Amino acid sequence: MTSDPHARTASKVSSSVARPAAESAERPRPLSRRRKARRLGPAAVVAAVVVAGLAVSLARLGGGDAQEGPASVPDVTSVAAHPDQSPPRELIAAGRIAVSAYSTMKLVRLPNGNAIGTYEWRLLDTATERYEETDWAWLDVAPGVRTAAVLERDLPVDRIGLLNLATGKVRRWIKVDRSVGGVQFSPDGKRLLATAYRLNPDGLFKDASYRLNGKSVPGPKQSRTGFYVIDVASGKADFAEIPTEKNTEGIPGGGRQDFHWSSDGKLVWEPGDNKAGKIYYGVTGKRTPAPDAETRLPFPGSVLSPDGNLATGAFVGEGDEIVSEVRNAKTGKRAAVIPGQQLLAWADNSHLIAWRCAPERCSPAKGEFRNQLLLVGLDGKVTPLSGFRPASLNDEDRWFPVLTRR
Repeated sequence: MTSDPHARTASKVSSSVARPAAESAERPRPLSRRRKARRLGPAAVVAAVVVAGLAVSLARLGGGDAQEGPASVPDVTSVAAHPDQSPPRELIAAGRIAVSAYSTMKLVRLPNGNAIGTYEWRLLDTATERYEETDWAWLDVAPGVRTAAVLERDLPVDRIGLLNLATGKVRRWIKVDRSVGGVQFSPDGKRLLATAYRLNPDGLFKDASYRLNGKSVPGPKQSRTGFYVIDVASGKADFAEIPTEKNTEGIPGGGRQDFHWSSDGKLVWEPGDNKAGKIYYGVTGKRTPAPDAETRLPFPGSVLSPDGNLATGAFVGEGDEIVSEVRNAKTGKRAAVIPGQQLLAWADNSHLIAWRCAPERCSPAKGEFRNQLLLVGLDGKVTPLSGFRPASLNDEDRWFPVLTRR
């Protein structure tokens, strides 16, 4: 694991300090309509955020809404699974998607009474197909899994490195005038979206303290200033000023509030409390309505299949079922109900990568977060890809994958 310069001499912060949520869409679905998943609580406020070898069909292709799913699907290609590894040491991949990197996070106390959530990254070495320890503070991997955009420690920083995954060497630096704390490749890999901050977006500050479980703990500050859209080939960087809106509700806010690309790379967005769950902007920073293609999706976090015909939907389990739905992207009709708490990415047009907890240990507030990566077919066939993550959301070995198109 990497180490923050402050962490080398600082002790781990007690669990009473709010823990920034890691970057992973850590939004577990409820386990049934009667059993609600535990709220992320302070961690989410601060950030904004199967047994091995088991193959079982849980697809419900009859009853309810009209179903359009196939009875069977062709095998997915190029599967690399390590159900005995968590966090993984060797390549995990299926079809068009690879786990290109993953992060863990620890919270440390600084001498001045502040604290910092330190993300620690392991990055895929494409020459050895193993995940190697890095010292980067933040990173993202470009489609094709050959290049990573990396940020150095002590965020925010004034340059972005382009790192070769086969050599582990930075081949070029892109300098920016306003310091940045987060970076993401566009869907085509030709541009970078870098979010700018005045302060460390993962910092917690004594002079922004709030009450948590009867104790005063350091809190986040609002310091986001906007975003850069950067042409990777030329290094040309255009800045749009969009600071964080001030919080008037007395709830801790601020901290990491990165921008993200839309699915087609034409717009950027930040989380919002509107119907779409996202606030969209043009690349110049002008606020814009949500694109039609995304407003038609059945769920705010929906992901389209490569051919555009299907879209992931919400958790729909009842009783002890741990299942989520897939819908026809054009008609909105249900196409299948497949195993999984959270459908993350499409391995191909008929297989998805998903999180799911072990059915026999998936009790609310206890085992629901002890989940593993699965490859799931539309026919319900399950292939474990990783071992199980620790059940505790605060466990420092709880890892968060970066899923990248190969």
